[in-house]
Amino acid sequence: MTPTISRARRAVLAALTALAMSAALPQAAATAAPTGERPGDIVSARPSRFLPNPLTPSNARAWTIRYRSTSATGAPNVVSGTVLVPDDGRTGRRPLVTYAVGTVGLAPKCAPSAGFPTGTAVEGNLINQALLRGWAVAVTDYELAGDPGVETYAVGRAEGQAVLDAARAAERLPGTGLDADSPVGIMGYSQGGQAAGWAAELHHGYAPDLNVQGTATGGVPADLLKVADYNNGNIGAGLILMAGVGHDTAYPELDLAKYLNAKGRYYVNLDKTQCVAEDTIAAAFKTVDEVTVTDPLVQPDWQRRLRADQLGTHAPDAPVYLYQATDDELIPYPVAAQLRREWCGEGGTVWWRELPLMGHVEGAIAGSPLAMDWLAERFAGRPADGNC
Repeated sequence: MTPTISRARRAVLAALTALAMSAALPQAAATAAPTGERPGDIVSARPSRFLPNPLTPSNARAWTIRYRSTSATGAPNVVSGTVLVPDDGRTGRRPLVTYAVGTVGLAPKCAPSAGFPTGTAVEGNLINQALLRGWAVAVTDYELAGDPGVETYAVGRAEGQAVLDAARAAERLPGTGLDADSPVGIMGYSQGGQAAGWAAELHHGYAPDLNVQGTATGGVPADLLKVADYNNGNIGAGLILMAGVGHDTAYPELDLAKYLNAKGRYYVNLDKTQCVAEDTIAAAFKTVDEVTVTDPLVQPDWQRRLRADQLGTHAPDAPVYLYQATDDELIPYPVAAQLRREWCGEGGTVWWRELPLMGHVEGAIAGSPLAMDWLAERFAGRPADGNC
């Protein structure tokens, strides 16, 4: 069996798993927030339910929330999400993890808050591990823009701000027992790794009020142009077009439509209405040339926006646990290694962890408990070492 086929089998299995667990409940799109309101303020909240999977109960209290945040261009917006608190009788201050999920799809029905009540959110079991440790968890749905809503997928600044504001919202939500002094951890993998990395870099400038103790981030698409080149014509090719749709939604002046051929228009419509499994399976092994009349990725305006998503421009102000599967079929290992070098070179405290002989999904599953163990050390007040 060739390495390419092995990688493809892993990725197809992951996509089929996601398809089986895709969320099916509708959700309202984001709307503009009135000027002058604070990012992180609650717009609405209602009791909800959280199931890690369809067969496992949970003792967590859950709220579906809408809260104020900021778009990539600095405009106020409203984002949806979920706040989870273990109903364990614990008194006193508990840690809060603001958790950034990996790719689920661009349509509102794919959002984590849509799948939590029925146990069909793909990362529900991983999130439950944090709840079992006694931690509260805030999960953003990321920014949904337009009507109907489409996620501004892979737009790093918008994602990072939504992650930080989800933590603020959780602290301001009555009945959680959380407050502005609650110790906060940031966590995410894959798209969530990008979002968590951006939240870590933005923290000191955007949300210094949050008591961030550390960030655990893995499988990070830190350089979208390099990630696109790696996936072009391979199993993760559909993610390139999804990122194109996300950026076109965030920055309409990019005008993705003028670059698409008939096949490209078909896949874009799929991306806007379906979830990640359908999107990635349909477009697997396609090349950019197959879906466009002209490649937008070589255009100056597109390159400028995609380069603006690059992580590593400055070090996070809190310690980071950065992990990467060595055989990742979606995120090239050198991209993660470069992020390590850049954060270390800028004086960051970075603990780097390789996951040998693992692909993308295996890295998420194996890496999550290790990342939570590292966060637990930070919540316990133990100093973080780096291995730069």
